[in-house]
Amino acid sequence: MADLTISEVSKKYEFRFKKGLGQNFLIDDSVLDDVVDGAEVNDEDFIIEIGPGFGTLTRALLRRAKRVCAIELDDKLLPILEDELKEFDNFELIHNDALKVDFNELIGDEKSVKLVANLPYYLTTPIIVNLLTGGYNFKSLTIMIQKEVAQRIDSEPNCKAYGAFSILVQYYCDTKILRLVPPTAFLPEPKVESMVIRLDRLKEPKVKVKDEALFFSIVRKSFNMRRKILWNSVKDIGIPKEELLKCFERANIDPKRRGETLSLAEFALLSDEIGLAK
Repeated sequence: MADLTISEVSKKYEFRFKKGLGQNFLIDDSVLDDVVDGAEVNDEDFIIEIGPGFGTLTRALLRRAKRVCAIELDDKLLPILEDELKEFDNFELIHNDALKVDFNELIGDEKSVKLVANLPYYLTTPIIVNLLTGGYNFKSLTIMIQKEVAQRIDSEPNCKAYGAFSILVQYYCDTKILRLVPPTAFLPEPKVESMVIRLDRLKEPKVKVKDEALFFSIVRKSFNMRRKILWNSVKDIGIPKEELLKCFERANIDPKRRGETLSLAEFALLSDEIGLAK
């Protein structure tokens, strides 16, 4: 963005920030550097960015990556991005809703694909779920998201933040929190702290399960009412109570435990035993 600050660019183009689109643009260069360094961007990478804003992060990515494709929903930002980043021939801009994009179409034959983005808070969970469950060829997702969501993703059993979303992400990825980001790093300032977290996509899920749909169904049931014991959460799973009790016994899991105490591997064991009994 040359020598212009976010404030100067907004004045230059008479741009008004839209709260409804979660527009909080990064203005702290140290955070910017930590995001790009944390993503380990190199000249073999095809980078996908969601919500480029004025292109501050985009510019840093373009200087290191083979190619950057930015997806922007706000049509008012399109001419700004095209103008501010016109010097780069490795830049592609897509006007679309990230939840409606066919990422396989964007990726094509690219081998080293990484997503790097300051995600709008209101889209964080659906975007992550879509990217991880859609079968897309991502090496990693390095994302700036609300602190509490990052902590949920990176949490372990017996922790208040641990839940179904933690298990879903950790099923597909290794997770690593890179840094805390204060509200002062953005314009306008959000009311919450953010974190940068990297999700490294595993070649195979962290645990092997015989029935993935059943596994995630049991996980969801176990966290729908956190104070419920496992037995009460899954007793309507569709098998006789006597057989369900045997499933718990074979998995060596006390049915009086709560879902928040089970590890990923324990959920996999219980799921497979219930699956065999169905």
